[in-house]
Amino acid sequence: MAAMMNAEIQSLKLLHKGKVRDMYEVDENHLLIVTTDRLSAFDVVLPTAIPGKGEVLNAVSDFWFHKLGHIVPNHTATMTLEEALPDSEERARVSSHAIIVKRLKPLPIEAIVRGYLIGSGWKEYQRQGSVCGIALPAGLELAGKLPEPIFTPSTKANVGDHDENIDFDRMCEIIGPELAAQVRDTSLKLYSEAAAYALARGIIIADTKFEFGLDADGNLALIDEVLTPDSSRFWPVSEYRPGISPPSFDKQYVRDWLETLDWNKQAPGPVIPEAIQLKTAEKYREALERLTA
Repeated sequence: MAAMMNAEIQSLKLLHKGKVRDMYEVDENHLLIVTTDRLSAFDVVLPTAIPGKGEVLNAVSDFWFHKLGHIVPNHTATMTLEEALPDSEERARVSSHAIIVKRLKPLPIEAIVRGYLIGSGWKEYQRQGSVCGIALPAGLELAGKLPEPIFTPSTKANVGDHDENIDFDRMCEIIGPELAAQVRDTSLKLYSEAAAYALARGIIIADTKFEFGLDADGNLALIDEVLTPDSSRFWPVSEYRPGISPPSFDKQYVRDWLETLDWNKQAPGPVIPEAIQLKTAEKYREALERLTA
């Protein structure tokens, strides 16, 4: 399967090219978002794409949008791809990677929920016994389950820049205390329900990020992607052991490989070997099959 590095749609106006997604204007109320096979790690878009990755991310997000719709509305629209993209050749090329969404106002923060101690959270905990300023009990292990999930927001960085962890008070200053509380509470509900569902299917969702937008009436909606292998850490229950970094179903496989290199985590990123590409694609596909079986 050939990897899609770019959507390359000519018949619609390109509004934004993100780390993974290309966003096009359909009309004043709708957007076409193409989830490419690009892969970013440490906020750098790598020069090698992962075949089939975008299709998997689209399918996983679509699954969660429907499953969690009772908690918060989302940006999915009823407009068909044929209506949004009349060009048949372009439509055929992106059909499995594309979604039509409502045009909403995105919030300038990322809503991160952590249920386990890993990654940058583990490094901070080792230094000062906290994660994003939230004090935690002593004696927790690497990959250990937290006493309860914690909400640790960050700013949204431009492509090539790094997201910045912020505390809840700073989030309140950015979007207002009432909306901040709604985003926090909604994020924790989404994570808790999804984590319980995934656990029953052999997947631990260690952490994840959500993004939200507002409609014209100021109502909150879930946007972008949700609980995918790109926005989350998925671990197999069968191989989970506190004290070690578990194997994963997500791009952590690539992150772990990158950590073995002499790379300063700045663009341009290293080319991913074919064996790592194929193994990563296999991990993404397995996550989809477990969740939606």
